[in-house]
Amino acid sequence: MNNAISSEMGVRAWIMLLTLSVVWGGSFYFNAILVRELPPMTIVFLRVSLAAVFLWIYVGVKGFVVPKTLTAWSALLIMGLLNNVLPFSLIVWAQTTINSSLASILNGTVPMMTVVLAALLLDDENISARKFAGVIVGFIGTIWIIAPDAQSFGTSHLIAQLAMLGAALSYSFASIFGRRFSKMKLNPEITAAGQVTASALLTLPIMMYVDQPHLLPMPSGGTIAAVIALALVSTAFAYILYFKILATAGATNLGLVTFLIPVWASFFGIWLLSESLSHNHLIGVVIIAIGLSLIDGRLWRRLAR
Repeated sequence: MNNAISSEMGVRAWIMLLTLSVVWGGSFYFNAILVRELPPMTIVFLRVSLAAVFLWIYVGVKGFVVPKTLTAWSALLIMGLLNNVLPFSLIVWAQTTINSSLASILNGTVPMMTVVLAALLLDDENISARKFAGVIVGFIGTIWIIAPDAQSFGTSHLIAQLAMLGAALSYSFASIFGRRFSKMKLNPEITAAGQVTASALLTLPIMMYVDQPHLLPMPSGGTIAAVIALALVSTAFAYILYFKILATAGATNLGLVTFLIPVWASFFGIWLLSESLSHNHLIGVVIIAIGLSLIDGRLWRRLAR
């Protein structure tokens, strides 16, 4: 089969991919709005619980079979922890200090970490010389971004950036752990609904203890709208779109969304929130993008031909 992108993705697949990048990039914008009035764990709980309600309605309408085994729900609980609770919490907490543009750029290191972890943890995954070079280049770009703050270790700005890298690492572990769901014959939409439900159950006691939401003032209308958009658009709808792209265009093409999310997140941050990126950040973005293109490989294969 031809590896050219045009032969694998039609117009409809490209539209879905671009839409997914917009709604996932928008999640960083919504977080930036929400942290002004709500504490991090409350934001995470509202995001996953509302998304769970929406996804279970979708599952019911589609008539998918809900798993009833302890094995399936234990796996969904772990997936919820790795793919939602930990990264969502770290991202929202980090965005109380750093802007959405920088947060999304650091979140873009997920593929680099996944390549390394897959090579270390999976027997059927080997890291090629090209992918290894991509990881090294991407790592250099990441260091380029955080190096100025590393000079004063312990500052809130540096810790927030490290938290974003921790979120990316959690996503990477989730992508490897999530492979077992295809072997378990779980419908992808069930996996999405199950993991956000498990995430809500895990987050609820933490939120009640840490944030004490019953003592918080009533949020503004804009904050309520951002919560709904984050949960229903950037989480529930995004998951449905994600699995549709996966089914029609494949995992390789789906990986292209990694390049687009920071673009949209930065666009929303600069346009709507008056954020800015330093020259140091922009150089780091370019270096990371080169690293990601090496990991993806298609651009370089086309150039070689």
